[in-house]
Order: sequence, then structure tokens, then C-alpha cells
Amino acid sequence: MITRGADLPADAGHVAGRSSSELVSHIAYLARVLKTPIIGRIWAELATQAREEHWSHEEYLAAVLARQVADREANGTQIRLAGAHFPQVKTLEEFNVDHQPSLRRDVLAHLAGCAYIGRADNVVLLGPPGVGKTHLALGLGLKAVQAGHAVLFDTAIGWITRLRDAHTEGRLAAELKRLRRYRLLIIDEVGYIPFDSAAANLFFQLVSTRYEQGSMMITSNMPFGRWGEVFGDDIAAAAMIDRLVHHAEVITLAGDSYRTRARRELLARDPAAATRTTPPATGPTD
Repeated sequence: MITRGADLPADAGHVAGRSSSELVSHIAYLARVLKTPIIGRIWAELATQAREEHWSHEEYLAAVLARQVADREANGTQIRLAGAHFPQVKTLEEFNVDHQPSLRRDVLAHLAGCAYIGRADNVVLLGPPGVGKTHLALGLGLKAVQAGHAVLFDTAIGWITRLRDAHTEGRLAAELKRLRRYRLLIIDEVGYIPFDSAAANLFFQLVSTRYEQGSMMITSNMPFGRWGEVFGDDIAAAAMIDRLVHHAEVITLAGDSYRTRARRELLARDPAAATRTTPPATGPTD
């Protein structure tokens, strides 16, 4: 039987009649015990505001707790962002959808809501170099981080290196199991460099392990019809595609490279820029 006050200090619930200095010390003690440093820092400031604006006790309590929760969520977002290993931070808001008229804004808004992650669905972004695939992947990855999901980003070559090292060291199964704690894996630049048969097999194992268990987001400059060239085997490529697109949103981007377009616009404004070896970086990444 649990009795009221069991395992608590005798005076833990008695605050009436204490002096102001005693209350300050007691609140500081309680904040430390609860590991709520924000409450320890802002309770007095909010108490003054509450008295001046005639808040109810419930309003004051809600304000204090909201500040603590907001700080904890912000810290969690920063931790997840660092753990995602994004090469740079790109937002969806920075992406110029006018340069991609075929990209449906309702689909992009749906993906930004991250509901697909809860269903372990995938996202595949296809298109030639420079049309914004990586920008969209980074922007959607950031939305996932902000929504509380663990995300991990790398290029296709980076992923193969990770898996190859794990296989060589006899811990591939453990590595694949460890990756399950990430709700979203982002694999960028599939198709830029063909895989050998060992690399293709490792990639297939990653896709198979994630199938209906965790989301993947893949960018590729190759249409599905040419994935056999990437993986060195049409049958293996077809099996991989089948698992990826069974529950997936496939988005095909088209048009000129942002970098090429930016170069043309620069030359139109400033013909002397033709002598420059490196044009200013504008627009999204691939």
C-alpha cells in the first residue's frame, strides 16, 4: 500500500509560512532535483509578470512548464540535428518551387508533415544534376528532425563505405540493427558512381532491412530504368526498386541545372564574368 508522502522529506509539501529567502532556496532545490534548469532560472521573472497581469495559479504554472518544455525540445532538436550529419542546413522555405512547376506543392506540404515516417514509407527524388534533389532531401530531413525523428544523412558512397567497413569487421548485422533506431535514412547521389557487386549486395541488404520498418529517402540522377547500370544487375536492381517504391512517394524533377542557369544569368548581366573560373554559388544544391 502506498501512503501519501512516502519516501519524501517531511517538509517537502509544506511551503506556507516560509520566508521569501526560504522559498527561493526551496524552489532552487526542487528545480535541481527535477532537473529542470529553465524553471530554476525563470520562475521568479514569470511570477512577477503573473502578479502584474493577475494570472491565475493555473496560468502561471502552465507558463513555467511551457518554458521548460520549449527549452527541452529545442535542445533535443539541436542534438538530433548534429546527429543527422547534414553537410549543410537547407530549408524547404528556401527552395524555389517556381523553378520546378511539375513539383506538386500539396505533395511537398504532405511530406513536410512527416506522416510518411510514421508509416515507414519512402521518398525517392529523381532528376538530372543540379535541379534541387539534395536541397529537397536536406529540407525534408530538417523537417523530420524538427518533428522529433532521428535522421541520418550520407552520400551513397558514404553509406557503402560504412556498410563495407562493418562487413569487413564482422559486425554488419549489428550495424544494420543499430541503424533501425533512425526513423529516416537519407541516401544522396545514388547513380553517380556505379557499384561493384559487393557494394550492390550491401546496399540491397540495407534496403531489405528497412523495408516496412523504417523510412528511406533516396536521391538519384538515374531513372529507375537505368538502375541496372548502377548496381550491375537488372534483376537485383528491380528487386531493390520493388521494395523502395512499394510504399513510397516518387518525385521526378526536371529542367536545367540551377548552377548552369545561374551562370547564364550572370553572363547576361556581366559579360566580363566569363573570365571567372568559379561563378558565385546560387540556388539549391543538387
